[in-house]
This record gives sequence, C-alpha cells and structure tokens, in this order.
Amino acid sequence: MVDSERLDKRLKRLERRRSAAPLQLSAPGPDAETLRRLLTIAMRVPDHGKLEPWRFIVLEGDARIEVARQLAATYIVENPNEDANKRDKQITKIAAIWAAAPVVVIVVSRANSEAKKPEWEQILSAGAVCMNLLTAATLAGFDGVWLTGWAAYNEAAKRILGVVPHERIAGIIHLGTENEKQKDRPRPDYDALVTRWRSQ
Repeated sequence: MVDSERLDKRLKRLERRRSAAPLQLSAPGPDAETLRRLLTIAMRVPDHGKLEPWRFIVLEGDARIEVARQLAATYIVENPNEDANKRDKQITKIAAIWAAAPVVVIVVSRANSEAKKPEWEQILSAGAVCMNLLTAATLAGFDGVWLTGWAAYNEAAKRILGVVPHERIAGIIHLGTENEKQKDRPRPDYDALVTRWRSQ
C-alpha cells in the first residue's frame, strides 16, 4: 500500500524543482560516494538495444578552474574579430560559470548511426540521462542546472573537454547548493497541453 504522506512529500519536492542560476551554485556539492550514486541513477533510463549511447565527464576541484582557463583562451582564438568589450564579457562569463558549482558533469551523447536501433532514440536516451541526473540531485537535496552554450558546440572547446569528433554534448550539468533561492517562473498550462485521444 502506498504511503500517501510520504509520496506527497516526494512529489512536492519535484513540483518545486527548478533550474538554479549557474552563478549562484556553490558548495556543498555531492561528495564522491553520492555522485557515484547520482550518476548510477542517471544511467537508469530507457536504452533501446542496451547500447549505452552516452557517457560522463566529471569536473571537480581545480579541474573546473583549468577547464575555464583553457576555454577562455580558446574563445579568444576562435573569435578574433569580436568586439573587445563583448569578448571580455563572454570570457568572464565562461570562467565564472565553469568555476561556480563544485561539481560539473558533462553528459556526452555517442549515438551510433549504424546501430540497428534508431539514432533518434539514442539521442533521446542521452537527454533522459541529463534529466534523470537533475531529478536524482533534487531528491538528494542539491540544486542544479542543465546548460549547453558555446563550449557544447565549438569543436576546439569540445576537444578541451575530452569529447571526440563523433560525439556531441547533450548537457553540461552544474551541481551544488543554491546560495540564494529564486522565485519560480511561470509554468506550462496543464489544460492547454494535455489532451486525451478520442476516435474521430
């Protein structure tokens, strides 16, 4: 029998889940044992054909700072004609976002177009991994945000992150504790988006 009070408590936590502002994430983040559990939960997603069309790259500690430094340097090289003020703002933003949260998890989609299972389903599976990770982190008491941004689409940046040419970044998940709670944003209208099929 379902414990309705316990169920209600869990669902309320998920009903309050929202993406954290990346620059407002700080310690504490998940420790090594907790992160292992969260990533293991993240992998429990639909995976047609058991292809495991995703993998993780974890950044913690000084690795975040070094990645931010290398990405900022690469951004300068990749955008030589950009207005100096705009470029400086972008570099500052890159450095701040990658260094803010104590744990950053890059979810890499490695869909195989030659596999017997549809490539689209493999890509969706990687997206499900991202959402599963955020949901698990929420239930563990942490805050997080799923981002992509310039580094997810620039080939030189992807090389710095350890992503090889046939792979794509499904999400860059920043995990930690929000140091200032935000107001919720307007949410989708249930009645406008949910219909029940009827025979024509």
